[in-house]
Amino acid sequence: MALTVTNINTMSLLNILNRNTINQSNTLKQLSTGRRINAGKDDPAGLIAFSKLNDELTAVEASLTNNQRTDSMLTVADSAFTEVSNLLGQIETLVVASTNTANLTASEIAANQSQIDDALTAIDRIVNTTNFAGKKLLDGTFTIQTAGVATNSNMSNLRVFSRTQATTDTALTVTRVTSAQLATGTFAAFTGAATTRTSGSTEVVITGTLGAATVTLASSLTQAQVVTQINTAKAQTGVSAIQNATNISLNSTTYGTDAYVSVQLLSGGKVNSSYGTATTDASTANDVAALAKTAGTDAAVTINGQNASADGLDVVYSASGLSLSFTLGSDFGKGNTAATSTAFTVQASGGATFQLGTTSASRQTIGIDSLATYNLAGGNATARLSQIKSGGTADLDSDVAGALSTIREAISDVASIRGRIGGFQKYQVTPAINSLQAAQTGLTEAASVIMDTDFAVATAKLNREQVLIQSSIALLGVANQQASQILSLL
Repeated sequence: MALTVTNINTMSLLNILNRNTINQSNTLKQLSTGRRINAGKDDPAGLIAFSKLNDELTAVEASLTNNQRTDSMLTVADSAFTEVSNLLGQIETLVVASTNTANLTASEIAANQSQIDDALTAIDRIVNTTNFAGKKLLDGTFTIQTAGVATNSNMSNLRVFSRTQATTDTALTVTRVTSAQLATGTFAAFTGAATTRTSGSTEVVITGTLGAATVTLASSLTQAQVVTQINTAKAQTGVSAIQNATNISLNSTTYGTDAYVSVQLLSGGKVNSSYGTATTDASTANDVAALAKTAGTDAAVTINGQNASADGLDVVYSASGLSLSFTLGSDFGKGNTAATSTAFTVQASGGATFQLGTTSASRQTIGIDSLATYNLAGGNATARLSQIKSGGTADLDSDVAGALSTIREAISDVASIRGRIGGFQKYQVTPAINSLQAAQTGLTEAASVIMDTDFAVATAKLNREQVLIQSSIALLGVANQQASQILSLL
């Protein structure tokens, strides 16, 4: 290179020093902020990728917070369900004890009724005070709305557990294909109703859905007296006797294949076709006979052409995000009406709606019906739970057998609602939380790879840049001496 006034070496070294200084500044910024990309020019493609990942991460974290809050809310509801279930169990114990009227005094039954009243009051109090973030959970606030049910005598006790996210109402047509039937059987013929009576003592065990009872029939009882004595044990057995023109029939108090009646003949069983004849009358046509276990029949039902599950008169239907249950009216369900179909509508409103994922497509709506005593039981021809209070149609004095059926139906209702909500919590909310937590970890890791500073690499770069800057400064001093060399030539 020629020796000139223009010091090219100095200019080159200055450019190199500037670049090293800029690189050092960028490295210092990365180390101080912890971010590899601090401006768009640092890595344009990386910045675009990070922005997309960060948007997804923000949505995932928001959804995770939502689901954790949902889980907390449903846990609060489940705790209240536990208390209600415990109270219902205590009520059942009191009702069962009260069915044994033979060794309980009137004052003891009254005391049991008083405790039942207190327990029912406690249930309503729990329902009215259970809330989360100011919203009541069990008073029907989150009931999914319906239409065409209140005035429909063909069905009752409708509970909608979940609905679709459609913005239009869902019309449903219920068609009875096969009628529900009580379990039934003949106890004794009694063909001459006016003159036929028992002859000698008879002892039988009558068994039904609620349990078994031993019934002893004295000699010379008329058909009506036999019916009365069997019905005295109805609260224990769930079996009622009916006086017909030519026989006594036994019927279960509920419908369906779970309902049954059976009779075991322990002794006697003689019924005289003509009262006053000898107890050794050889005729057996009218006698009490053992009855093998005989079950009822469930209704067969379709809803919008799809088969629905039925237990007696109770129907359960699930399809396309819609899940519900209801009880057929006894006349409609057992085919005593000319109509074979009925209709109602599930409206696109009400319920508790939760977003489980990051998009609106992951929204789910569940219904939480009121657990108030006026809204429990009432299915399968039972009374409402509130009607077993003092003065109700199914209190211990009026109908202890009905009270027992009602409390067991209420226990079943609460278990069903609790199970549905628990299923939603276990199979929808918990997996959503787990999935979102996994997505949060993956997205955070991917974003970190793009955006975060690798401190080991950056520190090494900083050391290198410091050495280069120091050597550039030292070399500038050498290059600047070239000008003084020109003067020496002159």
